Amino acid sequence: MKDLATNNLQNQKKTQQASSVSEPSVQPQVRLMTISSEEAGQRIDNFLLRICKGVPKSHVYRILRSGEVRVNKGRVDQLYRLVEGDVVRVPPVRVATSATPAVVPKLEFPILFEDEALLVIDKPAGVAVHGGSGVSYGVIEQLRAARPDAKFLELVHRLDRETSGILLIAKKRSALTHLHEQMRDGVTDKRYFALVSGDWKNQRQHVKLPLFKYTTPDGERRVRVQEGGQPSHTIFSLKKKWQQFALLEAELKTGRTHQIRVHLASSGFPIAGDDKYGDFTLNKALQKAAADRGALKRMFLHAHQITFIHPVSEKPVTVRAVLPPECEAFLQSLH
Repeated sequence: MKDLATNNLQNQKKTQQASSVSEPSVQPQVRLMTISSEEAGQRIDNFLLRICKGVPKSHVYRILRSGEVRVNKGRVDQLYRLVEGDVVRVPPVRVATSATPAVVPKLEFPILFEDEALLVIDKPAGVAVHGGSGVSYGVIEQLRAARPDAKFLELVHRLDRETSGILLIAKKRSALTHLHEQMRDGVTDKRYFALVSGDWKNQRQHVKLPLFKYTTPDGERRVRVQEGGQPSHTIFSLKKKWQQFALLEAELKTGRTHQIRVHLASSGFPIAGDDKYGDFTLNKALQKAAADRGALKRMFLHAHQITFIHPVSEKPVTVRAVLPPECEAFLQSLH
């Protein structure tokens, strides 16, 4: 009986191997894609990440750097913004396929403002704004699942996964383009609350440190202060001080990746709970603190206010988001 079972198992393997050999493999092909009005205005890297789902982000940036991706037969860098009518050459890329694609749960988020052009939500900490980098889905995918009839839903900007607060979503391509122009021109006013460790002295302080983006060996995106990096400017205003901490309002004059976090950490005032640039010993102590003393199990960075020109009415709009309960509770524990 044992020999029979062994023979059956061997026959099964041979059958599986034969069937896998006989199945025709679909080879990826070069694609020429003409950019529509709905796709115009977005960066080439974001466009590629969207159409090449399942392809590692590092590979997408590699084919961009190598010149395999062409726009109108010419090379472009990752910052190039697509124009209606552009013809994009996408080289053969093997997309990872899954027999059971991830189901995106339908989810709405607390709405701070909404009309026919815009949706402004209060994003909770710990939720990515979009899928990628090991995350199957994020805010935008969940909103699209919850609003199947919405013809257009796109992120206007991003928030780090660990950051809570105001997130703008465009419901029209024209609104997205309009708001992107405002952000590039420095018209929008974005403010964050950050709780830092240390003895902060100045009531108002400008930090201008160049920021350089790089990728760690394990593919994680990081930023450091480095000569020759992107010019970056943050204004910090002191809101309240305690013996060990200070609550600051950060006003972004430029919008670089991890700007507030790196500007503060490089100035000697890491954000409480920051697991990338913070004080790891302090973070561990804050997480272990007894509940009645106000444990902090997240990064204390919250996008609390934004002012922009409405893309339709052309009037200024200010939206605010109150501090989340866990942040408010931790501040109360400091008294």
